[in-house]
Amino acid sequence: MTDTDNGAAEPVNGVLVALSDPTRRHLLELLATQGEVTATKLAEELPVTRQAVVKHLAVLDAAGLVSGSRVGREVRYAVRPAALDATAQWMSALAADWDRRLADIKRVAEAAERDARQG
Repeated sequence: MTDTDNGAAEPVNGVLVALSDPTRRHLLELLATQGEVTATKLAEELPVTRQAVVKHLAVLDAAGLVSGSRVGREVRYAVRPAALDATAQWMSALAADWDRRLADIKRVAEAAERDARQG
């Protein structure tokens, strides 16, 4: 699995960068549990300003993890799971590739050990 596989690297990279920050991960968790919420409401539950929350939400939005929709004068944010699902699939495929490689190494090591005992 490489960065050029299926052109999937760019969206995955954006998701991983967005999730590298603990505040953004916390925002995503809050949105997942609360549904559509305003930045003001989210800021009440975090030790950062509303402006900081808006900046973090912009990063999550750019990564495709959240979306904002205007309701009157408010912007309400909600989780968009598709980008996270695609990243989870990429990680699963990467893990399966490493599992296969490790199984191959184990098989070679066990064969070498058997050969050493017999020889």
